[in-house]
Amino acid sequence: MKISEIRARLDATIEANLDSNIDRLGRLVGQPSVAAQQWGIDECADLVAGLLHEIGLESEIMPTGGSPVVYADCAGCGDRTLLFYLHYDVQPPDPLDLWKSPPFELTRSNGKLYGRGAADDKGNVISRIAAVEAVRAALGDLPCNIKFVIEGEEEIGSPHLPAFVRKHELKLAADACIWEFGGVDFEDRPTQILGMRGICYVELAVRTASRDAHSGLGGSLFDNAAWRLTWALNSLKGPDERIRIPGFYDNVHPPSDRDMELLASMPDDTDWIKENYGLSGFLKGETRPVELHRMSVFEPTCTICGLTAGYQGEGIKTVQPGEARAKVDFRLVPDMTVDEVVEKLRAHLDAESFADVEVKFIGGELPARTDPDHPFIALVNEAAEAVYGMPPVVKPLSGGSGPNHAFIHTLGVPIATAGVSYPGAFVHSPNENIRVGDFINGTRHIAYIIEAFGRS
Repeated sequence: MKISEIRARLDATIEANLDSNIDRLGRLVGQPSVAAQQWGIDECADLVAGLLHEIGLESEIMPTGGSPVVYADCAGCGDRTLLFYLHYDVQPPDPLDLWKSPPFELTRSNGKLYGRGAADDKGNVISRIAAVEAVRAALGDLPCNIKFVIEGEEEIGSPHLPAFVRKHELKLAADACIWEFGGVDFEDRPTQILGMRGICYVELAVRTASRDAHSGLGGSLFDNAAWRLTWALNSLKGPDERIRIPGFYDNVHPPSDRDMELLASMPDDTDWIKENYGLSGFLKGETRPVELHRMSVFEPTCTICGLTAGYQGEGIKTVQPGEARAKVDFRLVPDMTVDEVVEKLRAHLDAESFADVEVKFIGGELPARTDPDHPFIALVNEAAEAVYGMPPVVKPLSGGSGPNHAFIHTLGVPIATAGVSYPGAFVHSPNENIRVGDFINGTRHIAYIIEAFGRS
């Protein structure tokens, strides 16, 4: 059978099963699974295992020390093995008053499917399930072995997944991996993301008194925790955006010529970003698209994510804060490590006379990436072009973070992306959604990948 005939058969099967797969997505979105609050996690793991079993995969729920991992596999008629990494946990739905429909009820409106997790990541879970089912139905068998690893802690930093991967390295062995996200950009071009920055997330805290005090007394006589923390934070980064921690950039390497070639081929999305975030400009007054692309993925960051101290309600309350806290994340680029950032941060605060500022490590992930010229990337990109009618935009690294390091460096697999999302998906926000057309095309892309991977 010609490839064109195979793909036409896959397309027809996916279209015929669309309503049943949207129903599956409705069941999955309807089950809360908020990792931060341990809300519905076990119930959702059971549901995911059942959905995999529905399409004929042997599934099991495996302990991790935290939320369970749902594992499934199915033997195909070929020798090669394709692994899918996904997650079933979601972000909290708050603030609830900004949702136009119930967050844990899939709502179809104007060609879109709304609900928490519709894009991140339950839409991708169902898309992969739909693709596997379509390939088997259209071809009579799977052309390669399939494995699923679907975790329940991605939204809180996957704290137990690296150890799980190491423990079950032989069970998870594969030849290649499709990651949990993907889709199209603001021009509806398919995207290919080859890696992820790492992250080191900490909380800084300082206590100067056993409780808040009257500012008329405390403001004159003893240390203000808010000021202590403000000065400590001020020491971390200058107005030039340069991080001032000694040795912070020691293991930071500039992008290669190949990386810069890929960045130069990416579309200019600066106007779209400014419009969607209400910005007048970017850091350091930068306007060059290629340089902005480089900054967004190849420079490490230090970001204050939240600050808490004293009184912040309506009206006046004259207090001297006795305690202040800040959440700070550092995005890491290859070859930085989480441990070195924590150690250098602690040493820096001590050297700057902030030994009283506590550093509490909350979580972290290492950076990792796949060679842009790996044959598996070429296969996935060719399948994308066949679906979308244009080659994908290839991004050498994502600004975000995830547990891909465990798969690339422990399992030794190349990782490619493909999925159902688009820039207006409102991921992590109220009214999270996917477009039905993207769900169909994302499923087609996965089905084409499975077929081509088995054939190759």
